[in-house]
Amino acid sequence: MKSKKIMSAALAGALLAGTIAIPGLAQAQEPEVLRVYSSLPLTGSAAGQTTTIVNAINLAIEQKTDAGLVCEGKFKIDYVSLDDATAAKGSWDAAKEQENANRAVSDPDAVAYIGTFNSGAAAVSIPILNQANPGPLTMISPANTYPGLTKPADEGEPDKYYPTGVRNYSRVVSADDIQGAVAAKWARSLGARRVYIIDDTELYGKGIADVFDKTAKEIGLNVVGRDGIDGKAADYKALAAKIKATNPQLIYYGGITQNNAGQLLKDIRAAGIRALFMGPDGIKENAFIEAAGADIANGVLATVAGTPRNRLPAAGRKFYTDYVAEFKSEPEAYAIYGYEAASVVLDAIGKVCAKDRAAINDAIQNTKNFRGVLGTWSFNLGDTSLTNMVGNRIVGGKWVETGLLNFR
Repeated sequence: MKSKKIMSAALAGALLAGTIAIPGLAQAQEPEVLRVYSSLPLTGSAAGQTTTIVNAINLAIEQKTDAGLVCEGKFKIDYVSLDDATAAKGSWDAAKEQENANRAVSDPDAVAYIGTFNSGAAAVSIPILNQANPGPLTMISPANTYPGLTKPADEGEPDKYYPTGVRNYSRVVSADDIQGAVAAKWARSLGARRVYIIDDTELYGKGIADVFDKTAKEIGLNVVGRDGIDGKAADYKALAAKIKATNPQLIYYGGITQNNAGQLLKDIRAAGIRALFMGPDGIKENAFIEAAGADIANGVLATVAGTPRNRLPAAGRKFYTDYVAEFKSEPEAYAIYGYEAASVVLDAIGKVCAKDRAAINDAIQNTKNFRGVLGTWSFNLGDTSLTNMVGNRIVGGKWVETGLLNFR
């Protein structure tokens, strides 16, 4: 007869080898992977802005999971940051964004896609993610503001982005139908009556300039000129001369820094034009100040969706403190939206606790009374219920908040 000691050793060895199953004794399993992608322009001058978004996404995952584990350790979050810009273009590239979206939908572990930064890029990727199999793959943007992605704006919008008829896109930032209108009213409050409007001809830039134009005329501003620019032009001296002849009190630029906004401002100032210069969130980044030069950029105005930092809820103020402590630098304007977007994704995963793209998408689309770093808000057909706008001005070579813009 074998001794009890020998029998115990044999049993222990068999258990370690997994050769004996004992009823009621759970076998330890490795957590399944749930992969979250982001697609943002990390090449070119936008990188200063978008790198802080990536940092914020990482911070959210670090703070809201147990070392990446969710659903009591059933799943592990794997975050993959993709670049949708190319060195050749210096900004987002449609072919690269298409490649990123296809990579995500072909990954069986992918459950969410955080992006894009540019609205034109979103128009490329939403339909691809919408037709994912199994799917749709949910997409949540920290920065897209073009209205037509979620509501009627141009012909066929927004339905053309959702070929399956299922909404799979949402954004934690307010759309330009709010931002453009608020900007026009802010211009009037600053005493401007004669305005010249320029856009960079992209979906986002032209869209917000159109809203500014429409609102300006409705509130009695005199639009003395309107032009679209080539974002790769060597200079804008001829345009500056044309603008000077109209004697505007404010020039509104609808577009992004990466479409030569800094050079545009330099040529306008070189022509002796001292009119106020205002833009949307697309220029509210350090890259714009660097492109134009700090002295030339001083006094430039920009609108950004959100709430002034000192009026954010405690969670929002804590985000800034935690970000600086973790990354030893200040977050740019859209970092907090990256954190919020990631938080919404993690919240939905926690509710579903399954590798189920459709269920996770439904959970995000039906987000109600979410208490996040931006406040308490809900989604309605992909749009946030938050509509606050903040004014910003460049002072001493830095962006400074001027306060909440209470124009509706």
